[in-house]
Amino acid sequence: MGVEQGTFVQKYDLLGCIQCGRCTGGCPVTSRTELNVRRIVYESIDDEKLEDLSNKPEIWDCTTCNTCAIRCPKGLEPFEVLIGLRSMKAEEGDIEPTARDALESMFNNGNPWGKPAAKRTDWMSDIPGVKKVRILSEGEKADVLVHVCCTAAYDPRIIPLAKNLVRVLEAAGVDYGFIGNEEKHCGSEARRLGEEGLFEYFDEENTELFSKYEVNRIVTISPHCLNTFKNEYQNLNIPVMHYTQLVAELIEDGKIDLKGEIPKKVVYHDPCYLGKKNLVFDEPRYILNKINGIELAEFERSKERSLCCEGGGGKMWVESSSKAERLAELRIADAKNLGAEIVAVACPFCLLTLEDAMKVKGFEEEMRVADILELLGEVI
Repeated sequence: MGVEQGTFVQKYDLLGCIQCGRCTGGCPVTSRTELNVRRIVYESIDDEKLEDLSNKPEIWDCTTCNTCAIRCPKGLEPFEVLIGLRSMKAEEGDIEPTARDALESMFNNGNPWGKPAAKRTDWMSDIPGVKKVRILSEGEKADVLVHVCCTAAYDPRIIPLAKNLVRVLEAAGVDYGFIGNEEKHCGSEARRLGEEGLFEYFDEENTELFSKYEVNRIVTISPHCLNTFKNEYQNLNIPVMHYTQLVAELIEDGKIDLKGEIPKKVVYHDPCYLGKKNLVFDEPRYILNKINGIELAEFERSKERSLCCEGGGGKMWVESSSKAERLAELRIADAKNLGAEIVAVACPFCLLTLEDAMKVKGFEEEMRVADILELLGEVI
């Protein structure tokens, strides 16, 4: 369901905007695109301008990284205005074919990658040291219900993250389980691409699905799933946490023995949806500092100021309107200048975008990008 004219001012509290420009001043993609968040928010007050604004290609450059909301002195969320404008185009079916295909696959297959739902658990085979991954039956109890995320279930580069999480949980003796092939997309990217109706569908479907199991908490691999379940679902009454929060807890409780070592200089990249959106900064660093041999460095732009990789906000399915150097490439260049040998991440999208940027920059021989779950897999 799109956003109708006449509701914009009320829905996004546009009259609360004081036009200070801090949103645009802090927006990471402003430096490489035509996006001007302040101007779009200002012009959205006029109903007659909404259609023209929704046709601007730069509204699709926003990664919904939350920087504008963090910087806003009035507590507004300017990026939501851009999502509202996108919803007007989605309502008309007037969006890029790649985004349209992803949305259709979400509805038909429960994932945006065009993969069959019946193969969602194929990744569970051939996990070292694990005979069989536990799939919960309806009504079954478990302390932890793991939501895999579509990318970790299907993308060959990301599947090892899910496998390593199972190894960690097994090693720590966690009472855990998975949903199986009934697991669906969280709906995060559906909403960011403007399909609010599809997001509401996933909200209802997944809330009902989760309620079939007696679990104490839901753990996600993706920060995007974390944010959606925790902050955007209307009636989900189960605590949700990111895997880094659970792993940090397990290490602190002495349930994981990190036997190996990684004698490398590592810099941690804060994923926007884990850090800026949910303030999870300490746990990933705590884990990395507990791995023997790691020398942990910090980006100048870290934590609340972390530089977005441009993988969020539906950008995995929408090309940028600008051909300027991508933020992920700037991030990799920063890592190189720090002398980092590993760029550690805690998000599937960050892993894919930063690894691609590393290849573009030609730094494969000097550094690698690795999710924390991959590093854990090397030392447990």
